Amino acid sequence: MSRHRLAAVFTATLLVAAGCGGTTKDNQSSSTDTQTSAAADPNAKLKEGLKIAYLPKQLNNPYSDVETSGGEEAVKELKGEYKKVGPNDASASSQVSYINTLIQQQQDVIVVAANDPNAVCPSLNQARAAKIKVVTFDSDANKTCRDAFINQATTEGIGQSLAKMALEQAGGSGDIAVLSATPNATNQNAWIEVMKTELAKPEYSKLKLVKIAYGNDDDQKSFQEAQGLLQSYPNLKVIVAPTTVGIAAAARYISSSSYKGKVQVTGLGLPNQMRQYVKDGTVKKFALWNPADIGYLAAYAGAALASGQITGAEGDKFTAGKLGPYTIGKDGEIVLGPPTEFTTDNIDKFNF
Repeated sequence: MSRHRLAAVFTATLLVAAGCGGTTKDNQSSSTDTQTSAAADPNAKLKEGLKIAYLPKQLNNPYSDVETSGGEEAVKELKGEYKKVGPNDASASSQVSYINTLIQQQQDVIVVAANDPNAVCPSLNQARAAKIKVVTFDSDANKTCRDAFINQATTEGIGQSLAKMALEQAGGSGDIAVLSATPNATNQNAWIEVMKTELAKPEYSKLKLVKIAYGNDDDQKSFQEAQGLLQSYPNLKVIVAPTTVGIAAAARYISSSSYKGKVQVTGLGLPNQMRQYVKDGTVKKFALWNPADIGYLAAYAGAALASGQITGAEGDKFTAGKLGPYTIGKDGEIVLGPPTEFTTDNIDKFNF
């Protein structure tokens, strides 16, 4: 998969500072100032034995499992200690207790996919005040409470890709709906906002976004939401699901219904989950990056931070193992690379 280093862009409106100024009794100054005071040493050797903990949005989520498997691979290469913890649901506050426990365990790095950009901030800032490096991946927290963010691709690139696939699948006109994850998911909301901006352009004037539904990244709820969309909007042409759980659930429903061949499903999905729906004609095109590479890159970024190679400042450079060199962009964002589109022509070339 191509890994061009794209310019780091993120929707500023999502980076709300309120509620993220957590401090501890031992450190009443800004944790951001504390973490960035030291200069980066690009020649510093990566430390061995680092304790790197992963906190995905939820456990037993196929997408998160692939992501964290890449993290585990990288931590082994780094001769560190890998840990994975997390909730069984993707609610806004469900990750807080896990962060607090990881602080008590004196982890060196916490890698977290935030369910809510602000709810995790006080605990993450406590971690940073305790000299723990915080890397967000997949779904960002507020930039004031982490050291770096591993983004799958640029926010604009993903949102534009979703709009383009919707236009193609709708044949240029008609009603479309979005089946998202949770209402507070940072990445989902950012992509949807870009998609809305695209839909306002002249070339999308014949598309109408009729509904944004939320399946909470739960398979059964996403299945029910897809069913509800089709019952409420009989003229619906496309369901766009920017979540691997949602796209698979929507495709499963449509594949065995009278809507098959009439309503298209597109969005972001795992090739192994979507292969049967592509081959039976339910889905013509969807997109994604390699999730394992996100987790892998996050481990190397965390190790580089903990070793003093980088501070998270724009322009800092480090090497992420097999993925090669990376440069940190604006607001500490590190972009993996552009997504790949999957169709009947290429889906069997991928296994994840």
